[in-house]
Amino acid sequence: MKKYLLKRFVMSIITLWAIVTITFFLMHAIPGNPFAKEGKMPPVVYENLQKKYGLDKPLYQQYLIYLGNLVRGDFGESMKSRVETVNDMIERGFPVSARLGAQALVFALIFGPALGAMAALYQNKMPDYISMIVAIIGISVPSFVMGTFLIQFVAKNVSFLPIGGWGEFKHTILPSFALGLMPLATMARLMRSSMLEVLNQDYIKTAKSKGLTKFAVIMKHAVRNAILPVVSVLGITISNLLVGSFVIEKIFGIPGLGMFFVKSIGNRDYTLIMGTTVFYALILVLMLLLVDITYMLVDPRIRLTEEGH
Repeated sequence: MKKYLLKRFVMSIITLWAIVTITFFLMHAIPGNPFAKEGKMPPVVYENLQKKYGLDKPLYQQYLIYLGNLVRGDFGESMKSRVETVNDMIERGFPVSARLGAQALVFALIFGPALGAMAALYQNKMPDYISMIVAIIGISVPSFVMGTFLIQFVAKNVSFLPIGGWGEFKHTILPSFALGLMPLATMARLMRSSMLEVLNQDYIKTAKSKGLTKFAVIMKHAVRNAILPVVSVLGITISNLLVGSFVIEKIFGIPGLGMFFVKSIGNRDYTLIMGTTVFYALILVLMLLLVDITYMLVDPRIRLTEEGH
């Protein structure tokens, strides 16, 4: 088990380094300059700005300097903000995105597997049809379309649900629903197909023959094994939801991490682009590592395979 964890940890570090490297060089390969929108400025001012942010150095030196700062947890200074560093912006925006993502995740985890299990237990009956209609809508309708629909037809007709803003719990209801609907639908479809396969296994028939109640068979044997595919997608799902949806935050006027990312793209703010991208990648890699560990704990066959090696 220790060998497996060490291997996964090393792979996570390599993955994170690859993302940082590719993003850094791709960003600098795009034509343009962070100070192009500043208008005409004296050459001396332009040169001073280049020196301040290290843009006058060769690209490989900039890369090595950035890696050194990154190891110390320093994402650098924003090229546009005169008040906050990139670390300050992430520190201010991430809790907002994380709260929104956590609520969307709870919503998806509560209703997604439940809808999938219900659809499998009542295959080709009304509960199955209703569950799959919800799943199809969740997968087919983009989150920005769902967000716009909720604003136009729900928020405007339900007085206690605000159209946008942030602060109270009521501000999170509609964006959490819009953000969590797609992962809910994905989990429902995975759970349904997995549950149908598990229900036809011999050990389920054996459990029934032993006189166990239907509830005990479903919860103790069927759900526990059918939930594994859902666990396998939790890493990407959690990282996406915790960092937040840029589009949803934009639509509902939520001051999360997505707001800073969108602004950084428009302003060609290199340090802020790198900071938000690397932070997102870090969350993603950590979540995938945690899911690997969780998957190994849930499924004993993985532990036995690793020990056999």
